Amino acid sequence: MTKQHSVKRDTSEIIGLLRDSFANGVTRSVAWRDQQLAGLAEMLRENSEAFESALQSDLGKSPVEGVLTEIGFLLSEIRYARSHLKSWTRGKHLTVPLALLPASARVVPEPYGTVLVIAPWNYPLMLALSPLIGVIAAGNTGVIKPSELAPHTSAAVASLIPLYLDPRAFAVVEGGVEETTELLGQKWDYIFYTGNGTVGRIVQAAAAKNLTPTTLELGGKSPVYVDDSVNLRAAAQRIVWGKLMNSGQTCVAPDYLLATPSIITKLIPLLADAVRDLYGTAVQQNPDYGRIINERHTKRLSALLEGGTVVFGGRVDIDDLFVEPTIITDVDLDSDLMTQEIFGPILPLIPVSNLDEAIAFVNGRDKPLALYVFSNDRSIRSRWIAETSSGAIGFDVPAAHLMAPGLPFGGVGESGTGNYHGARSFLTFSHEKAVLTKPLKPDTLRSSVMPPFTETKQTIIRKLLNKLS
Repeated sequence: MTKQHSVKRDTSEIIGLLRDSFANGVTRSVAWRDQQLAGLAEMLRENSEAFESALQSDLGKSPVEGVLTEIGFLLSEIRYARSHLKSWTRGKHLTVPLALLPASARVVPEPYGTVLVIAPWNYPLMLALSPLIGVIAAGNTGVIKPSELAPHTSAAVASLIPLYLDPRAFAVVEGGVEETTELLGQKWDYIFYTGNGTVGRIVQAAAAKNLTPTTLELGGKSPVYVDDSVNLRAAAQRIVWGKLMNSGQTCVAPDYLLATPSIITKLIPLLADAVRDLYGTAVQQNPDYGRIINERHTKRLSALLEGGTVVFGGRVDIDDLFVEPTIITDVDLDSDLMTQEIFGPILPLIPVSNLDEAIAFVNGRDKPLALYVFSNDRSIRSRWIAETSSGAIGFDVPAAHLMAPGLPFGGVGESGTGNYHGARSFLTFSHEKAVLTKPLKPDTLRSSVMPPFTETKQTIIRKLLNKLS
């Protein structure tokens, strides 16, 4: 038997078990869901050091950054989900039109069934388990496919999930392209994918064969706009923080900066100061600064530096998977630097003559996952909201919107479809079933809207029509 046939058999067996568990009602109880969420939190707490070590091995991520951006983030989301679980599952009652009375209407959330979650490598723990919180809360069974590019984190997730979650309902499938392709060849009730647009199209095409609903969390070039109404030093600190988190390998990291030439001139030394404030002058030796995921991506980032003039940083160590925090000007707008998502610690500065040109620049490109505006002018902020389209807008801070569970997280257009976090995670993995109840007596339908249409009924119907107009 070939390896491919073995994979097929194993995948089918896993999915069959999960489908049987769902059909048998294993996941229906709210108490069971809460228990699974508690188990997930316990797994993270009891194995925090193991996950921190795995993240450090995969991405050079410092333990503190691993706690802040992955483990702590997940624990916060789990706590939020558990505190709202009963209200989410209760559904909601709605009013009904006068013509239907007496009647009642409500929306009942029900789980889709068996879900596939495909995770990326840049936040390999958080982006594998954050969707799983919604999968559990909504009452689904699911398969997690961690990224093979973060093998230590993938192995930790695969070994620990079965110890803390119900193995009848949840499974982890490790592997690369072959295993992912095999998973996508199966029939699912929902697919949740985080990654790049190229693979996103493959996922969407595979899902379309079975009309499977999907959420695609993609990326894109998230712009920053800065004007002179703000404290430029403070703005530079926050921009650099958001840009260099995880060495720039963040889907909502500032990708390029728009400002007038005079502001760019002022910002360059302030951005450089901010890098030194956060990581010192010997960045490569700073344990708080991580590494690029692999040699291929390090070389890719090195090649991007040819798309402009480096005014700060620019040093690359391929063997150490290190790319220095870099500021770049005189950018060729047709180069890979400005046509591809950077996904690394390189920040191009693009001069624009005014606000109108900045807005037109953003609107002339794919809709970004996030957009950041540093301005104290309310009218300018309002224009960015009204005149541009993006997954999110952050005023005076990048990336922080991920930490607000009440805000939906997701893209638009090329940056993705669908959203999650907080209540949206529950809704993403739930079908909202419409339920209408109307008693047989009194039979108001027969006396008002059913044939034969007597003069009295016609009068009633036309009066109702007039009220609607």
